[in-house]
Amino acid sequence: MTPSVRLQEMIRVIRSARTQGEERGIIQRECADIRAQFRQGDNGERSHSLAKLLYVHMLGYPAHFGQMECVRLIASPKYNEKRMGYLGAMMLLDEKQDASLLITNSIKNDLSHSSQYVQSLALCTLACMGSAEMCRDLAPEIERLLRASNSYIKKKATLCAVHIIRKVPELAELFIPAARSLLSEKNHGVLHGAVVLITELCARNPDTLDQFRKAVPELVQIMKGLVTSSYSPEHNVAGISDPFLQVRILRLLRILGHNNDTASDAMNDLLAQVATNTDSSKTAGSAVLYETVLTIMDINSESGLRVLAVNILGRFLLNNDRNIRYISMTSLQKIVQTDHNAVQRHRGTIVDCLKDQDTSVKRRALDLSLALVSAVNIRSMMKELLIFLSTCPLELRSQTASGIFNAAERYSPSKRWHIDTILHVLTTAGGDVRDETVPNLIQLITTASELHCYTVHKLYRALVKDISQQSLVQVACWCIGEYGDLLLKGECEEIEPVQVTEDDALEALETVLQSHMSSPATRGFALTATMKLSTRITDNVDRIRSIVSIYGSCIDLELQQRAVEYNALFKKYDHMRAAVLERMPVMDKNSPGHTNGDASGEIKEPDPSKPKPIEAGLLSEPASQVCDLLDLLGGTDTPLQPKPAPTITPTTTSSADLLDLLGGLEPIPVPTVTVYEKNGLSLKTQCDKQTETDVTVTLIASNSTQSDISNFTLQAAVPKSVQLQMKAPSGNVIPAHGLGQVTQTVLLNNPNKVSLKMRLRVSYSHQGAVHQDTVQIDSFPSLGWNCQPSINPL
Repeated sequence: MTPSVRLQEMIRVIRSARTQGEERGIIQRECADIRAQFRQGDNGERSHSLAKLLYVHMLGYPAHFGQMECVRLIASPKYNEKRMGYLGAMMLLDEKQDASLLITNSIKNDLSHSSQYVQSLALCTLACMGSAEMCRDLAPEIERLLRASNSYIKKKATLCAVHIIRKVPELAELFIPAARSLLSEKNHGVLHGAVVLITELCARNPDTLDQFRKAVPELVQIMKGLVTSSYSPEHNVAGISDPFLQVRILRLLRILGHNNDTASDAMNDLLAQVATNTDSSKTAGSAVLYETVLTIMDINSESGLRVLAVNILGRFLLNNDRNIRYISMTSLQKIVQTDHNAVQRHRGTIVDCLKDQDTSVKRRALDLSLALVSAVNIRSMMKELLIFLSTCPLELRSQTASGIFNAAERYSPSKRWHIDTILHVLTTAGGDVRDETVPNLIQLITTASELHCYTVHKLYRALVKDISQQSLVQVACWCIGEYGDLLLKGECEEIEPVQVTEDDALEALETVLQSHMSSPATRGFALTATMKLSTRITDNVDRIRSIVSIYGSCIDLELQQRAVEYNALFKKYDHMRAAVLERMPVMDKNSPGHTNGDASGEIKEPDPSKPKPIEAGLLSEPASQVCDLLDLLGGTDTPLQPKPAPTITPTTTSSADLLDLLGGLEPIPVPTVTVYEKNGLSLKTQCDKQTETDVTVTLIASNSTQSDISNFTLQAAVPKSVQLQMKAPSGNVIPAHGLGQVTQTVLLNNPNKVSLKMRLRVSYSHQGAVHQDTVQIDSFPSLGWNCQPSINPL
């Protein structure tokens, strides 16, 4: 039986094994036989035994004992053994193995061998597993082979040079002259390797760009020859002449033309020719056209050429291949801000992609559709997006709702249309919207005073029809509490009037309070609305009093506290009840987050369901912090006297008693420091020293880009002597255009009062890419343990 048959027989036996145990037994017997063959020395069977061992290695079994045999076979003068030895080295050895250093001298000798096939074995092995030390030793030999007359060797030497540059970037200068001369070769394999080598040189060392930009006319001529060449069976792929080389040349032209007018002008005509003459019906042609589009968009191209590139991407949207549609929309997403009008021409096709069965295509179509919304097409686009919202997968509902809210905020033609749109979203996907949607809508409703009657009637009907959407129920309860008198009048010109009695309104709120679907926050809204109705109705005040008293013993502490306070308002402060529960004033939206505190003394939006008192201890805190900071600089014997806190006089209004009840104080602003700012994401910290050892750090993240940031997470680490507790974040999606924030509170306990440091890991997804960064905060503001804030991004 010949050796080759023995290998085939081994493969047949292994494949016929019925169980894994039987297979292991066969492998163990064969490995024992292979070891015996290796120990017998030069018996002519070593290469066949190594071939069997490589098959065993391919099956996932240990084959490390064959490494030294690879070294011995590489040194053999026989080509068959040398070939098997090099193959074994590429499979069994890597740069971490000491045995790889033993073949350096053999590779060097074979690089000077008279046979091109032996030289090629050495080149392939060095390009596959050459370590940094091997690359340094053999780089001069590779540079010599780049100037050889044999195209077969030059082709492999160029790819070997690419590997050397990746391993040892400082050796790049050695290959620059040879790389430039390789562009004059006619062999496509050598040309392909030369273009890859030049691309790698430009990417690793930007200083070489000026040298290779002189070769742009030569690259343009090569590319024109490929585009206009006649049929060549050796290089033709689906009617495209060597698409692999075309793609490589286009990538290199993209690098050379970036931010360079001269190089860009030299390739404009070529790119127009490629874009108009390449057939996109085959995958090979689509690949060339896609690279052409990327090159046009990345260089300083003419406006007409950019429109042509967008039209090519528009044709890709009609392709039956979902992969091509996906990359087309990904590219359009990147250029929609710079070439908005050109992309708008394909809006209908993009919207049709929302109906695609593939979720990833739907997601890209959604991102692009939201980016195309403008003041001109807001009504038609919103109609399509609302239809999509009702049928889209659950994982896309939150993103869709967020995008609709942002678009309506920016381009709404009227307040009524804005309110109707948000209510439509809440009715369809109220459980998938962000937490800030409720206060944002309440703020919008308060500013539209002419629509209060219309809004409260519409929300009442929605509440009676369905109480499963918690966000919608919360807004409806708030409106019924604020504008219950308008609801009971039943006079509304904008909508068909419906007569609502006091009992009807109270029954709707009681249904919310008693429903198992209502969250504690929703019950809080409903209880507050019920209490507010006590000043807007006349006949059912006793019923409201009984409803409130029931929840005075509620198991939910928040709801119980509200009920107890409202009972006290009925019993002890009934003379103040009308002033306390009067209609809320118009809320000014001074920031995307609707902050409650404002130095100007204006009344801002409180918690819709319950205002919370301000701690008087906040006033004395900054003075003690000043003393602590000055003490660090001290050495003085004179004790420092803190400056007395300024007296704050409450503003006199019609609800002066309420302000007096809540303290009439406004919180002193806490210093804010930006600790991270990258890719449009900004992360700020606010530090509040609660006691001598306890600190509250608030992390505030905002997004200034054109699209939402999703999967936002923060991780924190502090010294071992400090105890850390991270509260749950307010969300994991940061809205675009700074329209919202994500906050997370970190509680620190520093019993030893050591210098406080913190390391943050920021992770998030943006436009399909996952980002992760680490930030080192060496000290914090407003703390007596540190001198000054210091931020070191890692």
